Amino acid sequence: MSEQTIALVTGANKGIGYEIAAGLGMTVGVGARDAGRGEEAAAKLRANGVDAFAVPLDVTDDESVKAAAALFEERFGRLDVLVNNAAIAGVWPAAPSAATPESLREVLETNVVGVVRVTNAMLPLLARSARPRIVNQSSHLASLTLQTTPEVEFGEVNGTYTPSKTFLNALTVQYAKELPHIKINIACPGYVATDLNGFQGRDTPADGARIAIRLATLPDDGPTGGLFDHDGPVPW
Repeated sequence: MSEQTIALVTGANKGIGYEIAAGLGMTVGVGARDAGRGEEAAAKLRANGVDAFAVPLDVTDDESVKAAAALFEERFGRLDVLVNNAAIAGVWPAAPSAATPESLREVLETNVVGVVRVTNAMLPLLARSARPRIVNQSSHLASLTLQTTPEVEFGEVNGTYTPSKTFLNALTVQYAKELPHIKINIACPGYVATDLNGFQGRDTPADGARIAIRLATLPDDGPTGGLFDHDGPVPW
């Protein structure tokens, strides 16, 4: 990576996203839907030695995403790393039989459509990077192989969040096939204690951030189009 590598992490004002921003070792835009919380997180990161700045960014809003892209265009003229971390759980748990079209649309709008919206807006900036990287945050829950392995237990079934991440996995593979000049991978952070799961996870946000940081800083001979956790490839 160059001496000044420019990154954007969505949903970075707390949890795993914040720890990704803290650990990248880059000039990092702290994407946050709430501008005030984004400013607070960026200030905290700067106090800890991170070259961070706030980026007001609601991944479900076209104008917000356009404004974020314009900010990077004006300040840097490019983007080197995009980490699509922002996500919502929706109602949890919610079996498929209890899901409604509205609840499914709400989750997909952030977890899938939001990733497309942000990624496509940032692609012209990433095209100007010597070593562009995209990392999409998924989950072991999204693995169809693991979900259909009898001895693997994931708790109660879910008809919105879990399939939204499976959808994101499939979408990421298509991006990687279309854009071989960008290393585009999927991170499974593990069972991390965040407000997404009511802080029930086993691992810390810093633990969960490690795989996204690794994928965001891949060498030129690193993989693309893959699904990974801390231990390596995860089955689809």
